[in-house]
Amino acid sequence: MRKHHVLTVVVLIVLVAMGASAALARQDTTLTLMGWSSSQAEDAALAEQIAAFEEANPGITVDVNLVPDYDTTLQTTFASGDPPDVFYIDSSKLADLVEAGVVDIGGDKIENPEGFYESLVNVFTYNGEFVCPPKDFSTLTLQYNKDMFDAAGLEYPTDDWTWDDLQAAAEALTGTNEAGQEVLGLILNPNLERWLPFLYQAGGSVLNEDWSEVTVDTEEAREALDFYTGLVQDGYAGTASAVDAGWAGEAFGMGRAAMIMEGNWVINTLLDQFPDINWGVVQLPGHPDGGEATMTFTVCYGVAADSESQEAAWTLVNYLTGEAGGQLVAEAGFGPMPPRTALADPWLAARGEEIGQPFVDAAETAYPWSFPVGFGDAIDTFNASIQLAFEGQATADDVIFEMGAAAEEVLAR
Repeated sequence: MRKHHVLTVVVLIVLVAMGASAALARQDTTLTLMGWSSSQAEDAALAEQIAAFEEANPGITVDVNLVPDYDTTLQTTFASGDPPDVFYIDSSKLADLVEAGVVDIGGDKIENPEGFYESLVNVFTYNGEFVCPPKDFSTLTLQYNKDMFDAAGLEYPTDDWTWDDLQAAAEALTGTNEAGQEVLGLILNPNLERWLPFLYQAGGSVLNEDWSEVTVDTEEAREALDFYTGLVQDGYAGTASAVDAGWAGEAFGMGRAAMIMEGNWVINTLLDQFPDINWGVVQLPGHPDGGEATMTFTVCYGVAADSESQEAAWTLVNYLTGEAGGQLVAEAGFGPMPPRTALADPWLAARGEEIGQPFVDAAETAYPWSFPVGFGDAIDTFNASIQLAFEGQATADDVIFEMGAAAEEVLAR
């Protein structure tokens, strides 16, 4: 009896000790999440998500670190061997980070992948594997100033507008305001991501489907470049700096531009900073022959390959990108849209269908902002070349040649 009693006591002590150790392990799990701040509304929505996650998972705490120089800071953490457990991955950086071996491949660790927009899953699939679940996304649409259209006697844009309609309206709306300031019909940025929709609408591409060949040297690309740069050269469009603004949303809000092409990040800026602007939203104008396209810009939550708390990190990521966590973001109604189709309705209810619906609908014709490892050099070359074209110092052939050469060099590496 005594031996049995002693054995029982020992077993109880061991079980208590094991329970205490497990409790301590749960309490000691602290995750770091690194990203960037896009707006106060987005920061508040993330904070609400984190608070709800910690309440549902009392053994895990999350330290959120939103940094200004994100790419450089993230690279520094990898180099130092102390990366964050969870971090934002822009779609344009996915290939680089996966090839560098710093990302834990999600695969089966990602919960309910069928609930995401299929196009977003495709964006974050690399070498046939679903790497990381999308955090949110934005699409490009056309925003227009209703009062300016009324003053010019023009009908409002519609979803079936073509390049011809855009050019005619931009010409009619370019002029000066009552203060004698220049007003542009349209703001155009000299960068690849804003030109790409026109290239895709024309039936062109930069690379072939498997990124093994440069395909930009085509008549479709020349047509899209001639149209895009021609609007600026003819004086109907220009950059935001041409009208004393820092970016297109500011130029539009200041009344110095009648139309802009921005993503849903512009919504809060206009509603909060320029509440008197009377504006509307439609799909991007399409090619005269019927081609439609826009861009989607999206970010996923990546888990570090070297994280010592991967299981907890994936628990966090799946909560943030799941329906429960995503519902908090959708109801907040800030700029980016939640990545799951089931959350479109609550986001629209918070944002308003008149403004929000075109952004949601644009997902059907959206192309990803995604290119192979090292393609930043080719993008920089294009941006510099199209700026020269804006200034009348380069032709479409010049831009295509420069970008094509840079892209070939990237693929050769």
